[in-house]
Amino acid sequence: MSIYYTKSFQRAFGTFPLTGDTARRAIETAAEVGYRAFDTAQMYGNEAETGDALRATGLARGDLCVTTKVHPDNFAADRFVPSVERSLTALKLDRVDVLLLHWPPADGVVAPSLELLQGARDAGLADHVGVSNYTVAMMREAAAAIDAPLVTNQVEFHPLLNQDVLLAGSAEVGIPLSSYSSVARGAVFEHADFAAIGAAYDKSAGQVVLRWILQKGVSVNTMSTNPDNIRANFDVMNFTLSNVDMARIERLTRTGHRVVGSGQVPWAPDWD
Repeated sequence: MSIYYTKSFQRAFGTFPLTGDTARRAIETAAEVGYRAFDTAQMYGNEAETGDALRATGLARGDLCVTTKVHPDNFAADRFVPSVERSLTALKLDRVDVLLLHWPPADGVVAPSLELLQGARDAGLADHVGVSNYTVAMMREAAAAIDAPLVTNQVEFHPLLNQDVLLAGSAEVGIPLSSYSSVARGAVFEHADFAAIGAAYDKSAGQVVLRWILQKGVSVNTMSTNPDNIRANFDVMNFTLSNVDMARIERLTRTGHRVVGSGQVPWAPDWD
C-alpha cells in the first residue's frame, strides 16, 4: 500500500501558497492538531519555512512524512540532483520521504525525467518517488519506464470535477491518487448539498467534501491558516458517508469545475 494511503498519512497538510511567518505558524498549528504529513515544492518557494516549522515542532523525524516536488525547469541531467540537494538544505533534511515530479515535461515525453527521479532515489535523496498531474497514458508510460514504485500521482481531485477516468487508470497501473485543490479553492461552498449532507453527520460542508475524497480511495492534501479550519480538515476519520450521500455528491462532478488548467500552468497536459 502506498505511504500516502497508510492511516497516518491519508491527510496531508499542503503549504501552497504560504510563505514566511504565515507558513511557519500554519505548519506548527497543523502539527499540534495531529498532522504528520506535510507537502511542499520547489515551485512554492517555502521549503525553508517548512523546514524551520517542522524542526520547531520537536517531532521525531520518523513520525513525519515530508513531500517535495521538483520544478519542471529542473528536469535536466545537470540540474535535477542539485535542485533536490538545495531542497534538502532548505528543508534541513538529509532526504525526503516522497519526491515528486511536479508536472509532466512540456513536451509530454515522460521517461527522461522519471529516470532522473529514480536516480535521485537511488542516490538516497528520497525514500519514495511519485508524480503529479499525469494523465492515464502518462501513468502507463511511467509504470513501465522505471523500476522504482511510484507511490502517488498527485492531481486536482474534488467533487466538482469528474475524475473517474483517472481513478480507473490509477487502479489499472497501481499508482494511487492523492488530491490537491481538495475543496476546489472554495468553490464547493457555493453548493448547498455539502452543508445539507453534513448536518446529518454533525460535520461541516468541508469535512463532507474531504470524507467523500477519502472514500473514493484518494488521500487528501488541505491547506488553511485558520486554526479551527486546520483542525476541522483533520477531523474527518470518525464518520462514513452513506452510499446514498456518496451518490448525491457524485452527481455534482458533472459541474466540470477545474481549478488548474493550461491557462494557469504551461505544463498542463491534455487532461483525461
